[in-house]
Amino acid sequence: MSTENELRDAVVVGGGAAGLGAALTLARARRNVTVIDAGQPRNAPAEGAHGLVGQEGINPLELLERGRREVAGYGAEVRNDEVTDVTGAVGDFAVALRSGEVLHARRLVIATGLVDELPEIPGLWEQWGRNVVHCPYCHGWEVRDRKIAVLGTGPMMVHQTLMFHQLSRDITLFSRGLEISAEDRRTLDALGIPVISEEVTEVISEGDRLTGVKLADGAVHAAEAVAVGTRMVARTGAFGGIGITASEHPMGSFIATDEFGRAEVPGVWVAGNATDLGAQVGAAAAAGVKAAAHLNYDLINEDAVAAVAAASAVG
Repeated sequence: MSTENELRDAVVVGGGAAGLGAALTLARARRNVTVIDAGQPRNAPAEGAHGLVGQEGINPLELLERGRREVAGYGAEVRNDEVTDVTGAVGDFAVALRSGEVLHARRLVIATGLVDELPEIPGLWEQWGRNVVHCPYCHGWEVRDRKIAVLGTGPMMVHQTLMFHQLSRDITLFSRGLEISAEDRRTLDALGIPVISEEVTEVISEGDRLTGVKLADGAVHAAEAVAVGTRMVARTGAFGGIGITASEHPMGSFIATDEFGRAEVPGVWVAGNATDLGAQVGAAAAAGVKAAAHLNYDLINEDAVAAVAAASAVG
């Protein structure tokens, strides 16, 4: 196991699909890498992860446990802890942990994912990840042919309605007073999708079964599932000390990178939902692999340059 004062090749912050994908790649490249995971996976409420070839429907927590074992099998370290602050710069990042330790690393991978912010509607959170969903590719099959209520939360509400209309013809958009363009209204009318503008004040359930949505006027509309667009916010709080900031997006915020996951701050790579709001599990894992491969080559190149300089000094 690595010691606190040892200079690691990389610290990976976040132990989800992106972080574990990065750590696995780095460990197989014989890098000294530590993963720090606070144990707050975004998809924990879901019964299964979908769209992942060969692992379709696997429980998200089981997937992460398998990933941890695989990463550890190649000599990487996985710690259950939380990063509270990062200082330093490329070559020696100081990663402060909730436990009080400070780890040092030549490079940093941020794979902290994001936080879903839902409207403050009673009953919504209780069904989140089961009968309240946001992504047709993540959960659409599970709510197919049900009576679906789409809750408007922003400019993507009509887009989301059309996506879920592919999965069920019994769908209603509750726009909650948000404006709908004339063009979008014509599309919704042509598809036979009703629009109700009143505010939704409660999501009603009976046990585990979602049964309807209640409006401000007291009327209750039957529903078996709710689709809602969340505001998706990247977790950046611990990285302000090294200049990592969030960029705004109509659907939330993210950490900007280049096509290889390299952040604007030298020595930092970002993978998964922290930089790609729409990435599913498979895409997040692949992004972690790509970022790690480029990080590894960056270290290879740095070491080669140092070796040439040292040889020249001797000569």
